[in-house]
Amino acid sequence: MVSQGKRYKRRLKNCAIYDEFLNFFEEKMTKKNRDKNESFINRKFLPVLSAVFFVIFGFSGSLAAEEPPIHETVRKLQQLYEKTRDFRATFVQETTVKSIGKTEVEEGMVYFKNPRQMFWDYKKPKAKKLVVNARKAWLYLPHEKAVYTQDPEKIFKSEALIKFLSGLGKLKEDFTIQYNPSGATDENGNYLLLLYPREKGASYQYLQMTVDKNNFHILRVSFDDMMGNSTVLKFSGIKMNRGLSSGLFQFQPPSGVSIFKMP
Repeated sequence: MVSQGKRYKRRLKNCAIYDEFLNFFEEKMTKKNRDKNESFINRKFLPVLSAVFFVIFGFSGSLAAEEPPIHETVRKLQQLYEKTRDFRATFVQETTVKSIGKTEVEEGMVYFKNPRQMFWDYKKPKAKKLVVNARKAWLYLPHEKAVYTQDPEKIFKSEALIKFLSGLGKLKEDFTIQYNPSGATDENGNYLLLLYPREKGASYQYLQMTVDKNNFHILRVSFDDMMGNSTVLKFSGIKMNRGLSSGLFQFQPPSGVSIFKMP
């Protein structure tokens, strides 16, 4: 019989910003109950969130002569998100496991409200919700009738990009940033950045970020983990400072679901 930990671990592995849940189940399962192949994939397939905002256009090798100094681009990007009270967007998340050559595409809506509030509402192919506020974090899997809760501090402290988007972080303090050496802009003139995390132990070497040349919205973020698995998030329809209600970032588990508290 498949253990409860192993069953739920399989369901959680593709939630891009909940690596803590995966790590929890990996520690709790005994060697006897682990499937060697699945365990390998799940340990290595750790999409980080955060990472988090994306565009449909690919990178271009052409270098535009008019891009501003990198410190000016970073300054304007930081200023925009410090002034942002809330935003919403449609997202498409693509995760690829290199070892099995499989890519999964998920779609939904994401909402942020400063400070420390976010809601990832996955719609396709299966519904799931990640709701986080200053008090608690919930991951709800309707098809499993399961809710997982956790201290939100573990989320906001674990990912520099999530911290930045939540109004808590400073890009220059958390990353070393440069233009992409292969081309500082894409075919539309948007800026292409590489962000190297200053914190040791990150599961990725760097983030690739596309920033809108006109309004400095983050349009695309992608990264590869140490095993070559890739995560890409693309956003469209970004709307900022529309007065999102704090009620959007509250969650009441439905009756009849199992609730698990994560360490």
